[in-house]
Amino acid sequence: MLTIHREIIEAIVAHARRDHPDEACGVVAGPVGSDAPQRHIPMENAERSTTFYRFDSTEQLRVWREMDDLDEEPVVIYHSHTATEPYPSRTDISYAGEPNAHYLLVSTRDERTAEIRSFRIVDGQVSEEPVQLVGESMDVMRSYEESGDPHAVQSFMFGQSPAAVDYECQH
Repeated sequence: MLTIHREIIEAIVAHARRDHPDEACGVVAGPVGSDAPQRHIPMENAERSTTFYRFDSTEQLRVWREMDDLDEEPVVIYHSHTATEPYPSRTDISYAGEPNAHYLLVSTRDERTAEIRSFRIVDGQVSEEPVQLVGESMDVMRSYEESGDPHAVQSFMFGQSPAAVDYECQH
């Protein structure tokens, strides 16, 4: 299970909304071995693409060195899908190189609701996990007027897929 502070989820969703229609990406760092996401680090999508993301290699090197210096690791690696459900694509799965990380996906296909799902991806195997928000309020309805961020959403939808659903593309 991914346990994450509500403010971090709101920041991730706001980042995804700002970068829409391009995919957004970033990490949430936490102390090594803690599985506690604490520091949100939005990153640049070097591809500036609506269907693909890639960390800028110079920025990634800087961020990973900074995490090393602070005894942190990437607890969450996130990106957005702009027109599809938040489920890892074949490319996402092939690029997943942090076996201890939670892979958080946000869909920005609906402008009022952000769909959020978290996965573990190890050796090409994908397992969905629940997301538990911690923080001030468990009310997941919040308008941009309340937050002051014009990219905020009105609601979050945390999804869990039935194990029997096949997400592979059929041609």
